[in-house]
Amino acid sequence: MSSQSTQLEYARIAAGLPSRAAKPRRRVPKAKQRDSAVEESRQATPALPELEPTPAVSPDAKRVRMDALDLARGFAIALMILSHSVKGLLTFEAFPTWGLVPIHLITKFSSSLFILVFGISLAMAYLPHVGTDRWDEKRRKLLIRGITVLFWYKVLTVVEMFHLYSREDILNALMYKSFPIYVEILGFYGLALLWVPFALQLWKIAPLPVRVLVPVALVSLLSWLNNNTQIFPSPQLQALLIEHDSYYTWGQLSRAPLIFVGLLLGQAIQTLRLRNLSSSQFMFYISGALFAGFCFLAWPDFSQALKAIALNKGKHPPDLPFMSFSLGGAFLLLGLAISGGNLLAQRLSLFTRLGRDSMSAFIFHVGVIFVFYRYLFDYFQKVPYGKALILGIALIVLTSFWIRVKNWATR
Repeated sequence: MSSQSTQLEYARIAAGLPSRAAKPRRRVPKAKQRDSAVEESRQATPALPELEPTPAVSPDAKRVRMDALDLARGFAIALMILSHSVKGLLTFEAFPTWGLVPIHLITKFSSSLFILVFGISLAMAYLPHVGTDRWDEKRRKLLIRGITVLFWYKVLTVVEMFHLYSREDILNALMYKSFPIYVEILGFYGLALLWVPFALQLWKIAPLPVRVLVPVALVSLLSWLNNNTQIFPSPQLQALLIEHDSYYTWGQLSRAPLIFVGLLLGQAIQTLRLRNLSSSQFMFYISGALFAGFCFLAWPDFSQALKAIALNKGKHPPDLPFMSFSLGGAFLLLGLAISGGNLLAQRLSLFTRLGRDSMSAFIFHVGVIFVFYRYLFDYFQKVPYGKALILGIALIVLTSFWIRVKNWATR
């Protein structure tokens, strides 16, 4: 810098003017200073997980619980196959005493367990998506599933009836003028899948006290309808909704409380983050209370009450002693499946496979019983109980093996 420039610079400084050599400092607003400090703090501090309004379930925990549900559903399917195989070949008169109690008696856990697991699965796999972008897809999946199940229900109605019934009887069953026996649970399941998606939307927005009261309200409504059956225009409609003494059906209203109880259980397991052990203990407590209730109702003729349940007394329409016993066993098996978790599901993969592909299991075992055992092998009422029992156990294994082969072939 020249001497003249230096003198001019000194003169500017003496006059209080800013120096040209030094750049003026820009004043940073206080808000920007705070933002900058916050940003520096964020970069220096590890990111924390965001808090959610409901506890998140880890994928591993969810997988364990779904495997446990598959195992529980597999127990229900296996008991159903055993019951259908023996009863599909023999009348109750051909059963020995030990065949009724305990063997055929424990198969009464099947239907209640299947419906409970249905409700729990809805709570875990579908209810969280209600009101989200994925709900339309999930709802459509349930509706399509319902139509598919109803299609197979009608196909298997023909399979069940073609051997021993006339064409007129089969057509009546297809037109809901009468009903089959062994595949009727499929009819209940298919119809339920058509109204459940819309019920889930209301369930999602309902407060907890209302949800708890829903099963109680349905039981009360069912009791009133059973005392006022004249309001139904036909016995077939009554059979579809609340069941009828003349038809072997699963009423939508009479079994709906079990679906909603399953929804409550599923939400409790997820929302409260109950561990598998805690969940299983809860199931065991409920099971014990239900069995205690059954013993109270059956007293003093306990053995006769057990035999009556083995003979399906109180199953259609459902009465309190039968449902106490059936639900007691259902909660017991559900508790065992949950307590065992993924390890037990792997060890008992034969049953888990049945539960994971229950539709295929149902189609296969009905086909074998009524096409092969009854028609082609001509075993209907021509085999002793022991052989019928062995055929039933063999069919459980064969059904699981067939599903494994099918899955391998379509992989």
